[in-house]
Amino acid sequence: MTKFIHTLEIELSSEANKETALKQKAYMRNQFEFYGLTSPTRRVLQKPFLVKEYLPQKEELAEIVKALWQKPQREFQLFAQDLVLKYVKRFEKKDIELLEYMVINKSWWDTVDMIAVKLMGGYFKIYPEERSIYVNKWLKSNNIWLQRSALLFQLKYKKEIDIELLSLGINSLLGSKEFFINKAIGWVLREYSRTNPAWVMAFVEKTELSNLSKREALRLIK
Repeated sequence: MTKFIHTLEIELSSEANKETALKQKAYMRNQFEFYGLTSPTRRVLQKPFLVKEYLPQKEELAEIVKALWQKPQREFQLFAQDLVLKYVKRFEKKDIELLEYMVINKSWWDTVDMIAVKLMGGYFKIYPEERSIYVNKWLKSNNIWLQRSALLFQLKYKKEIDIELLSLGINSLLGSKEFFINKAIGWVLREYSRTNPAWVMAFVEKTELSNLSKREALRLIK
């Protein structure tokens, strides 16, 4: 594990750009440090570490991800997400704990949205019986990033979406003043309008959504 992370660090730092790093840090409200890698550059540098034959053992995944999450440069967390994505089909029931850890630590939209949509979304397709347990837990958590995840994990479910769970999540968060919550409500409704515009229209009409949520929800309809 140590060798894997050390080699990754050498590769990512090899293309560091201080000027770009300062711009990226400012864009993310000075919350994180950066090497200053563009997304295409980072993907090229990390590609060898995601080759199937060289992936770490699944048993090491949680420890590696948590070690990467402690690194100051944001590129390590972005890489960690892509690494976990390689194991989605091999998720065990306990792996939801790792996904929660990733959401509640160093939280911001650039990591949370990918974790919610691709990782949690994949997890709950494998373990649908866990959905209501965690959605209820997250909605009551007072953590806006877990609450956002409770909404967004179904973003790409299309016809497989659990409408009751979606309605529960939205109704539980009505009245929130948080931008990231109201944006997520509108986003998930907008995405579902691609599949069922009539349901979304009816839901918006009967629900007291924020102006932001309503505007986003109807963007593809009106």
